[in-house]
Amino acid sequence: MNQTPISRRSILLGGVLLGTGVSALANTGNWPERPIRIVVAGSPGAGGDVFARLISEPLSRILKQPIVVEPKAGANGLIACDTVAKAAGDGYTLLFAPSSAILINPVIHPKMPYDTEKDLVPITQVGAAGILLVASTASGFKNLADMVAYAKANPGKLAYGSWGTGSSGHLAMEGIKAHYGLDMPHAPYKTLVTEVTDLMANNISVGFTDIQSPLPHVRAGRLVALGQTGSQRWPATQDLPTLSEQGYKFEADGWYGVFAPAGTPQAIIDRLNEEINRLQATDAVRQKIEGQNMVVPQARSARQFAASIRKDAAIWQGLARTINLKDK
Repeated sequence: MNQTPISRRSILLGGVLLGTGVSALANTGNWPERPIRIVVAGSPGAGGDVFARLISEPLSRILKQPIVVEPKAGANGLIACDTVAKAAGDGYTLLFAPSSAILINPVIHPKMPYDTEKDLVPITQVGAAGILLVASTASGFKNLADMVAYAKANPGKLAYGSWGTGSSGHLAMEGIKAHYGLDMPHAPYKTLVTEVTDLMANNISVGFTDIQSPLPHVRAGRLVALGQTGSQRWPATQDLPTLSEQGYKFEADGWYGVFAPAGTPQAIIDRLNEEINRLQATDAVRQKIEGQNMVVPQARSARQFAASIRKDAAIWQGLARTINLKDK
């Protein structure tokens, strides 16, 4: 199994971050003095909810306060992001969101109710991975080539699902359509759970999902995994070729991120960054993250995470503009 090990450089960087954390710990005052709410951009039981709880449980013990995880599905995370963007910047409301909600929404929703760059402050990245292209067993598809061949022979007849307009799944399939010249209508779902359920029922034949949610159904033979996006084969899907290996270059990785409302004190941002980075570096949390088919990212400060978001945004938003992706 090809895993991404925690390098000596990452460990040293983590040490540096922890060293600089002394000032953050000293300047957070009595925070937190009451429960913290983490609003998840996604549906209950889906990948974001799973990862938010994976981090929040040990973080709660460290901060010595309850952490309430509140999934909020809809509009590719826009509803959850808006909730946090309008919350008080006091360290008691946080956002846990997939990269697509942060990177793509600003392109396809020109009249968003908040400004991602101004209203949401990056804290740290949690995990890194691609997404899965899956099909119903009734489709007969075994790989990307099978899907492309059918779509070419049956223009307009093969609809595909994603977890919403502007999701990375939506963007990835639109890129495939443009590359191969396919006519495949988009069926956006409000939640991943509903999309996966419809795939198993053959109400829809193919779709992109997150990297983790459909795996139990794939292993049980209720769904077929056709490929995965990203820069590598991920921990739990080592036997599944990437889309790049199958002839369609799509190596951009996705991630989850923790954010706070604008105005949140920098000391609280830094404290959360340090604690979450430290948690991800522990064997217990790393193994759980890899068990959910993601890898632990290199530890970075909040400012370094913000810089990486700007870099990723240029890639994803460039693709969205190239294929003229708009909310419909």
